[in-house]
Amino acid sequence: MFNKILIANRGEIALRILRACRTMGVGAVVAYSEADRDSLAAQLADEAICIGPADARRSYLSAPAIISAAIVTGCDAIHPGYGFLSEDPGFAEVVRAHGLTFIGPPAEVLERFASKEATRRLLGDHGLPTIPGSGMLRDEAHALEEAERIGYPVLLKPSAGGGGKGMRLVRNPRELEAGFKVSGSEAKAGFGDGSLYLEKYLEDNRHVEVQVAIDRFGNAIHMGERDCSVQRRHQKLIEETPSPALTDAARWELADRAVKAVAEAGYENLGTLEFLVDAKGDAYFIEINCRVQVEHPITEMVTGIDMLALQIRIAAGEPLGMTQADVQARGHAIEFRILAEDPAKDFRPQAGQVGAFIAPGGPGVRMDSHLYPGYEVPNDYDSLLGKLSIWAPTRSEAIARADAALRELLVDGVTTNIELHRAILANQVFIDGKVTTNLLDRVGSAPFVAASNR
Repeated sequence: MFNKILIANRGEIALRILRACRTMGVGAVVAYSEADRDSLAAQLADEAICIGPADARRSYLSAPAIISAAIVTGCDAIHPGYGFLSEDPGFAEVVRAHGLTFIGPPAEVLERFASKEATRRLLGDHGLPTIPGSGMLRDEAHALEEAERIGYPVLLKPSAGGGGKGMRLVRNPRELEAGFKVSGSEAKAGFGDGSLYLEKYLEDNRHVEVQVAIDRFGNAIHMGERDCSVQRRHQKLIEETPSPALTDAARWELADRAVKAVAEAGYENLGTLEFLVDAKGDAYFIEINCRVQVEHPITEMVTGIDMLALQIRIAAGEPLGMTQADVQARGHAIEFRILAEDPAKDFRPQAGQVGAFIAPGGPGVRMDSHLYPGYEVPNDYDSLLGKLSIWAPTRSEAIARADAALRELLVDGVTTNIELHRAILANQVFIDGKVTTNLLDRVGSAPFVAASNR
């Protein structure tokens, strides 16, 4: 096991990693930018070190700054969290070259799964059904040719990165011509790679993902699936497990196929395979996230498995210590991403000082957040303020408990999407478990915003 881990991230995930290290008896150092000098993780850490200015390119995305911080503080491993350098094979290789351990998939595994388009083909060869799509697009003319072959509508997608950045729904050649260069520029700016590919767009689909864990000895388990269909512009807002879109037989068949395919393809550490489920219930693999997910708390709540501790142990070379039979899911869990955004103003990001912060409590209520009264929400990073996760024996009980918790949650001084979550919870489509990924984008946020303001 490691002696000391450098936490190379910020916000709630930095705090989550810090807490995992403490429960494992592992030393931890929080690396922070100048904008995060007063962050809760930096304040609670036994040791913290500044790695650069607010600009992420010179701090959280700077390999030299992070490596230097790890060496200076005597760390033997680096945990990148999610986002930033968490899926960068070059960074993972540099970490290894300096005698440190990258907590995540090894560099060669990250390299193998770096391209979404190549991964789709790789796991397709290992038995996972995939949506019709193109190879890497050479130029705009090639994109038009491939879109015609696949059939509109199509999704224009970056081969690297995630979070919906650079992704565009294209319904005709004119939209493809208008969006091709823009998507490429967004992908280049966000991920350092402007390559794009096309994927057939499935109308009214559900987004379901399977959580897996695989050690270096080939032992592999899945921890069930999560439904991430409540989205806005391809970015997840609400996640739940188990998925209301699948029967028990379908969910276990999907998870079993997913973990078998990715293990055969040589994956290692935590990972999440993402699928789209069409109206007939058929699931199609679309991509893999080679890191811990934002929505990992709800899987922890239904399985009782500490996923951060598991990830650290795998990276340290330890075996899983469990088999598939040991993974028992119980109850229902829902996670709400609490964002510093104004739903009434096209979800414009917000910044400012938090006047008051009250986290909800009670049975089955978990709040992962780095907020505290007086905290200054910076405008330099993403808008995630925290995650409210709810567990209950049944889905209907989880919804009722979630509404009570959202009513109790208070973030004063910064506009958030808390009331929007309550409005979605009260919507009959959500209550019936029939939300599709295009619901908010298709009907617009206005009905939900109006309901949240009543």
